Amino acid sequence: MRILTVSDVMVQLIYSPCIRQRFDDVKLAISCGDLPYYYLEYLISMLDIPLFFVRGNHDKVEEYSHGANRDSPAGGIDIHLRTEYHHGLILAGVEGSIRYRHGPFMYSQTEMWWNVFRLVPKLLINRVKFGRYLDIFVTHAPPRGIHDQQDYAHQGISAFLWLDKVFKPKYHFHGHIHVYRNDQIIESLLECTQVVNTYGYRKINFS
Repeated sequence: MRILTVSDVMVQLIYSPCIRQRFDDVKLAISCGDLPYYYLEYLISMLDIPLFFVRGNHDKVEEYSHGANRDSPAGGIDIHLRTEYHHGLILAGVEGSIRYRHGPFMYSQTEMWWNVFRLVPKLLINRVKFGRYLDIFVTHAPPRGIHDQQDYAHQGISAFLWLDKVFKPKYHFHGHIHVYRNDQIIESLLECTQVVNTYGYRKINFS
């Protein structure tokens, strides 16, 4: 299955009338946050595919437009603290980043541990029902020590590192870390999990 992942910055290739020709093989979209809801709605409507999302630290509680105001992308499926089963894939997500100022969708490291622990019973149920815990873990922030940065605002999350090691999803998609250099690492293998920075967009062949 071809998956389109997006985060952090709008991309002209996607927000374009030619999106259908360029991404006609994509069957599923995932947003890792910090994107306008109208942008995600455009992706959903033009490709006519499901989109699973978590919010980033720059997302708005409510987005205002000349049409209807919205608190989420219409047609998108919020997977914060939830697991979803879609066409053979098990997905789960946690929104937000480390709290470095006042605002929504930010958490302390301790609060992120509680977020992850709230997912654990659902992952155990997945193991019983499907024979595995999780295929794709979706977050905004990266796991601690992988793709994160030295400044506090872009620090990775320790609980995400633990979840990847214990429950071993095939992929962990995240955003939050902007990519400005060609030599910047955007994919890393953490034991059994491929951790992917989805800044802008990535097209993944999940098999």
